[in-house]
Amino acid sequence: MLGERSALTPVVYLGVARAGGCYIPIDATLNTDRIRQIMEFVKDAPVIVFRSLTGIPDGVNFKGIRLIAENLLEDECEADVEAAENEIIATQPLYIIFTSGSTGKPKGVITSHASLMNYIEAVNEVLGLCGDDVLGNQSPLDYIASIRDIYLPLLTGASTVIIPKNQFSMMPELLKMLNEKKITILCWSASGLELCTRLHLFDEGRPEYVRKVLFSGSVLPGRVLKNWQEHLPDAEFINQYGPTETTASCTYYIVKEKADEDTVLPIGRPYRNYGIVLLNEDGTETKPGETGEICVSGISVTLGYYGNPEMTAKCYIRNPLNDKYPEILYKTGDYGRYDVKGELLFCGRKDRLVKLMGHRVELEEIELAAGRIPGVSNCACVFDEKTETLCLVYTGEAETKQVMLSLRSALASFMVPRKIRKLTIFPTLPNGKTDYKTIEETGTWKN
Repeated sequence: MLGERSALTPVVYLGVARAGGCYIPIDATLNTDRIRQIMEFVKDAPVIVFRSLTGIPDGVNFKGIRLIAENLLEDECEADVEAAENEIIATQPLYIIFTSGSTGKPKGVITSHASLMNYIEAVNEVLGLCGDDVLGNQSPLDYIASIRDIYLPLLTGASTVIIPKNQFSMMPELLKMLNEKKITILCWSASGLELCTRLHLFDEGRPEYVRKVLFSGSVLPGRVLKNWQEHLPDAEFINQYGPTETTASCTYYIVKEKADEDTVLPIGRPYRNYGIVLLNEDGTETKPGETGEICVSGISVTLGYYGNPEMTAKCYIRNPLNDKYPEILYKTGDYGRYDVKGELLFCGRKDRLVKLMGHRVELEEIELAAGRIPGVSNCACVFDEKTETLCLVYTGEAETKQVMLSLRSALASFMVPRKIRKLTIFPTLPNGKTDYKTIEETGTWKN
């Protein structure tokens, strides 16, 4: 479905689901190349478009059936829908979300009805939503985080307000909507909370009704959490972790501490019906306190990558610790370890660990240090393999000399980037995560 940011988009999703179909959400504002890449996977499957949109971009070269969303809503087909509804199997695909991660190459993650139902029920055991709650949707409707905002109300009787994208650059308007709509629950990306802090949301007042704030997608800087806690002292904050391949977040941590500039939160414990195991490179389980790759099992592990059996076999593996039956693990590519309290800590990406001057350097550690510097907003560290050079890009008010001096006092000398560049616009993916591929390929870090 080629959709837009409106209430009609999830209505179409639910219509396809009820009719026993599987939908693929595509944001119509994506560039033509991205839309073309996704549609190449699905070949001639029917595409639902809005009458209000210009249709499928010419560069996509789509030859299949086009259906108008508004026309479908007017069709009298209740009997057909009910018949199809009775034949739905819980393990069949419900939707396919294409995600590029940091590589830029689309991968279609197939999620079943059962996976979604388990996830929504497990999340609500922690959230405790009721019919009076109102969720404020920030995530793009083609992104995995939005499924909470779409499906939680169906379980709990709550409602969702889709916040216009432009309001996240106009803090007075955003605050006005949060209060006028009496929004009580924010399930936002860490970058969304950071943006509100950077643009001084709380200078205009405070969201009067918000009682819980969930965040995920990236590591939330301590200074940002501290800012939100100070202005919403009675709200509960929950850190979440999990990739699209596990339906959505698979672990959570209810924040108990008052944050400061240096706070780095655990990613916590698994939701119900999720299992977490840390594996070494040889497939053995890590010892207590040691770092290993985070691998996830359970009902909400998805069905694999659409039309990509090689990548599916690489990432969805049989649990090497279980020789009794074929239990599937999803290898996240993330490192983690447990602290003394049994909370899981995020320790960075496997593919962001580099070898420099004989040292193992985790690029996330450099980014965390840079993110604590006053005047630094977004930041990213990349490694130029040809010159064996660490390079840092950032946005914010801080000058490069200040950033360099601060990093020299916070990091070992071999970890301090040799090249630091201040950007006007920070490259991000459609889901708000850092676009490392663009930074590396375009030489954004070069002076």
